Amino acid sequence: MKFAPLFLLLGLFISTWAMATDLPSRIKIKYAVKTDIGEGEIDEVIVIKHIEGKAHYSINSEAQATGMFKLIEPNSIIRHSEGFITPKGLRPVRAYEKRGQKKPSVAEFDWKNHVITLHHKEHQAKEIMPDGTLDRLSMSYNFMFTALPKHHVERHIINGDTLQLSRYTITKETLDTPIGKMETVVLTRQEEKHSKLKRKLWLALNNHMLPVRIVSVEDNGREIEKMVTEVNISYKTEH
Repeated sequence: MKFAPLFLLLGLFISTWAMATDLPSRIKIKYAVKTDIGEGEIDEVIVIKHIEGKAHYSINSEAQATGMFKLIEPNSIIRHSEGFITPKGLRPVRAYEKRGQKKPSVAEFDWKNHVITLHHKEHQAKEIMPDGTLDRLSMSYNFMFTALPKHHVERHIINGDTLQLSRYTITKETLDTPIGKMETVVLTRQEEKHSKLKRKLWLALNNHMLPVRIVSVEDNGREIEKMVTEVNISYKTEH
């Protein structure tokens, strides 16, 4: 309860910032990655363009192993999300994930009919798509563009070939990073009692709510930590 006044102000601050401040046109973030079997690095780039009065976004993420781990895992992991920016946050229209030479897993978002089409391996499935549905990549950047709720976040998230309802609690933490201390808002996903999955995001309160640390345990049991090492922001208008 002691954080309640903070988040009342936080929601107002973000809403006011979104109206009063020009959005960046391009952000590039570098992360150092630690896993239980080796280390790596991730480059992510989000580009914002205004076309015919609409704000479009695209996010590209490339992860690759480093050092000796690269001998074990030479292939990179490519993730992509693209769509529109709305007052309620990001609205993806297409997202995919590609690991090495394997066929990508693709999600296509039909907002007119509220249907999502998932392509995974040789299979295709269609599901009813709730409002606010995101892919994992757009979830990480969503609160750059919309106010954060006061106590918790609920979103349907595409994870591979499944659509899952994820609920996150909200706290606050001062985070030490390689590029300095940051005041952050922390989103912690609430999992079922016996679930192996885990996901926690640190969003930089004074730097556009960018994701500066992410800790997760995947469904295969692999532990992954992403920590920001570099941020470059451009405000040049792109059309």
